Amino acid sequence: MAPIRTAVLAAFAQHRCSAILRTDDREVVRPALEAAIAGGFRIVEVTMTTPDCLEHIQALSERHGLLVGAGTVLTVDDAKAAMAAGAKFLVSPVTDPQVITFCRQHDLVSVPGTLTPTEMMQAHRAGADLVKLFPGPANGPDFVKAVRGPLPFLRIFPTSGVTEENVEQWLAAGAFGVGFVASLFDADDLRLRRFDAITARAARMVAKVAASPRTAGSAQPAGSRLAVSAGRTAEATPARFGQAAR
Repeated sequence: MAPIRTAVLAAFAQHRCSAILRTDDREVVRPALEAAIAGGFRIVEVTMTTPDCLEHIQALSERHGLLVGAGTVLTVDDAKAAMAAGAKFLVSPVTDPQVITFCRQHDLVSVPGTLTPTEMMQAHRAGADLVKLFPGPANGPDFVKAVRGPLPFLRIFPTSGVTEENVEQWLAAGAFGVGFVASLFDADDLRLRRFDAITARAARMVAKVAASPRTAGSAQPAGSRLAVSAGRTAEATPARFGQAAR
């Protein structure tokens, strides 16, 4: 596996959570992201529908200790633009084999959107590194546990429906990691510019993830052809993404 992809996957395995910002308010983008980072998030995703998303990805990607990616990547052109801005992982609400192939060709981690076990397997076979569970089913943790019974090698990464209150259940069910969207970037907090509230919430979320036990196989699925070995994880993470952001 290429060195950058190894390091990115190692960072996901270490931190197990990402802050995902989707907003149409141009003025809150940077302070909201900074609030999440101040609260302890080291993996941040800026969706392509967010104003000036590429500029924010570029600025944050230059920060030591941060892993920055792009969300709502729908086309290869989106992927090219995000990569040029410095994104190291690309997330989509759907599975597009062309985007997955582009990621594999350019040392990027791909996280396509999937809902059913069939879609997850199709994405995995196309070369996806993680599979995003989207939208989140009502019985989300139970669903993840059921899917990983026959398919334990899948790195399932739920986003929709993950909250401060249920994150421990998702991880206990075997989720590889989780993404916090509206539950972190509360709409009222953004509207009222209560960025201190976002920082405090981020700190609680990161602490809960860190305290959650790692379930067998959830971080390093032994049966996967894309698995990162424990040795490489230990070596790659501190070198690129494991230090505190500055």
